[in-house]
Amino acid sequence: MSDHAAADAHAAGHSDGHDIEEIKKHLRVYYMVFGALAVLTVVTVAVSYLHLSTSLAIGAALAIATVKSSLVAGFFMHLVSEKKIIFWVLILTIVFFVAVMLLPSMTQFEHHGG
Repeated sequence: MSDHAAADAHAAGHSDGHDIEEIKKHLRVYYMVFGALAVLTVVTVAVSYLHLSTSLAIGAALAIATVKSSLVAGFFMHLVSEKKIIFWVLILTIVFFVAVMLLPSMTQFEHHGG
């Protein structure tokens, strides 16, 4: 029984060391993502001072927001390590969203004088 207790103590000690390294690795990733989000926020503010045309400013803001949201979803929501099916569901959602957003521009409205 003492051998079993010693093995458990050794496994617990080994597991704790592994867990601490794993936590440090995850914290490093979180700090890097936080830094990237902070830099992208500064870039967003800087772009707002460039006096771009409205459509170009909106396009730049959407591009930056897309990168930022991808970082949040990928790392803070742990979607980076998910299975491929999650990515296909997300891609399908994006395709349907774009289709729904473009649907009004693809339809023709006829105005009848009455």
